[in-house]
Amino acid sequence: MNKKPYIQRSHQRCKTLGVDYTRVYSTKILKNEALDKKLAENRELIVTASPFMEQLYNFVKGSGFFAILTDGEGCILNVVGDEDVLEVANKLEMIPGAYMDEEHIGTNAMGTALAEGIPVQVSEEEHYIAAYHQWTCSAAPIRNPAGKIIGTLDLTGFSDFVHSHTLGMVVAAVNAIEQTIRNNNINSRLVVAKRSIETLIDAITAGIFTVGPKGYIKTVNKTLQDMLGYSKDELVGKRIDEVLDGWQGIQTNIANGIIYLEEESYAKGKKVKIHCTLSCYPILDKNGFLQGTVCVIKEIKRMKRVANRLVGKQAFYTFDNIVGRSKEFTLLVDYAKKIADSPSTVLITGESGTGKEVFAQSIHNYSSRREEAFVALNCGALPRNLIEAELFGYEEGAFTGAKRGGYFGKFELADGGTLFLDEIGEMPLDMQTRLLRVLEEGTLYRIGGNKEISVDVRIIAATNKDLMEEVHKGNFRKDLFYRLNVLPLKLIPLRDRREDIPLLIDYFMIMKGLKLGKNPVSLQKPVIDAMVKYNWPGNVRELENKIEHLINTNSTQTLVDISEAKILSDESKSTLEVERLEDIEKIHIEAILSKYQGNITLAAEALNIGRNTLYRKIKKYSIDCSILEQCSEMERVN
Repeated sequence: MNKKPYIQRSHQRCKTLGVDYTRVYSTKILKNEALDKKLAENRELIVTASPFMEQLYNFVKGSGFFAILTDGEGCILNVVGDEDVLEVANKLEMIPGAYMDEEHIGTNAMGTALAEGIPVQVSEEEHYIAAYHQWTCSAAPIRNPAGKIIGTLDLTGFSDFVHSHTLGMVVAAVNAIEQTIRNNNINSRLVVAKRSIETLIDAITAGIFTVGPKGYIKTVNKTLQDMLGYSKDELVGKRIDEVLDGWQGIQTNIANGIIYLEEESYAKGKKVKIHCTLSCYPILDKNGFLQGTVCVIKEIKRMKRVANRLVGKQAFYTFDNIVGRSKEFTLLVDYAKKIADSPSTVLITGESGTGKEVFAQSIHNYSSRREEAFVALNCGALPRNLIEAELFGYEEGAFTGAKRGGYFGKFELADGGTLFLDEIGEMPLDMQTRLLRVLEEGTLYRIGGNKEISVDVRIIAATNKDLMEEVHKGNFRKDLFYRLNVLPLKLIPLRDRREDIPLLIDYFMIMKGLKLGKNPVSLQKPVIDAMVKYNWPGNVRELENKIEHLINTNSTQTLVDISEAKILSDESKSTLEVERLEDIEKIHIEAILSKYQGNITLAAEALNIGRNTLYRKIKKYSIDCSILEQCSEMERVN
């Protein structure tokens, strides 16, 4: 009998590999954990091929055939067939885990199909192993979408039933398996793509949904569900006009090609009505007919919050940033904490530099509104004609130069949060009237607008003026004063809490040093004492600026003006001021001498005085000679 070319090649390979033709069983059979691992690795192939194996077996059921599935190495993964023929196969260990490649069991359809990469049929003596001469086997390699062989499908029976059509059936089944693998692969990628798109859409901080041509909601993202308070099942299938007013007009406009972008609208949630912007994008078929609409809604309150963060409208200071331990000041801070969570207005009064905005921000950050916007407006820093627009905003086209799309005023930006009105005493009377109305009614109208806008804003006002005196002068409305002065907070000038000055010095030394990237300057006790006795007309702000100047220059000379200032009574100031000035001068000279390592010439140049003058001052202040290089010169001076 003439051998087929692939049989000849296979037998030659078996001889080269030293395969024993008297062998009965495969020389490699996986069992227990090793077999479980192999089956798990090929789970997808087993699941995909199983229905086709069953279908193939059904064609030959009762005729003494069984179907075998192997992996790409020839390891049997699954066997389906008649019980009588399976019993014979089991005696030959043709079971899951047995390797059917040529190296381990010689020429056979499965092993040779793997070696040749083609469908093959091996019958009777074509098998290299004598024990397999009773079989006829037809097998074809199974390839993945990349063309790599990942297994074989085989149909084996007794050699008496050999038929060429058997191989054709196996090849057809393998083609079906490969097509299913390709489809599964495509479906898997589609599922991943779908989930990626869904995840991406869910990650967008805007409500996104699609509406079908008949006006029913078809898909929704997570943000929309959270925004409206509905579950996905409650929203999908819901009529769009139950969520958005005027949908019929919107749909007509979209169908006519009218752009619907960032239009102000209201969405009806499960519990509340949401002020939002609406954008709509048509879904058109190939003929240009409207098949649906993609809608995007953004909650205006959330947009304002994001905008505030971007432009820095946030409160950074907390009560931890307020330094002081004097009794009266501590009581003041405790009072501020108590009133922080109240919705009532706060009026902060005090001299310039006492920290009115620091207290305002700290109150905001101590309240339940801490996650919302903190918006500040200096009423004295804007021209009279701009205050109204800044406070209440305006509609597009309200006046010449108005921004396209209009402008959110400070009240709208602060909605849900806090509006800090600094220098409230500078607000024009007509603006005071509008402010009072908003405070009493909680609503406003933009300039040029006719839509009433509700706002929930906590007002903190501040001034360094005596507002009651301004009321008497006719510069400030009495009713507005009482409306603002619900929770008064009067800040203490720095001169009335002198024991806090050393604490503030240390605090600003550290903070300014970190900010400037420089080391804090060490101050001697006489300097600190002088700073404590100074009246600080600019209060904490002046002290902060002095420390910053001191760190930048690394010299106590900047504090000489403090020692010369009027800090004590007229009766005692003259003598004590001279003493303090001398103390500061001595400290400064010692610092300069130390800096220049006792070099008299360099130190005198730095101090902008002559060498002899420096010698006299060294003698006058009894400066320690150990810091000087030229001790002999010092001895002559002494």
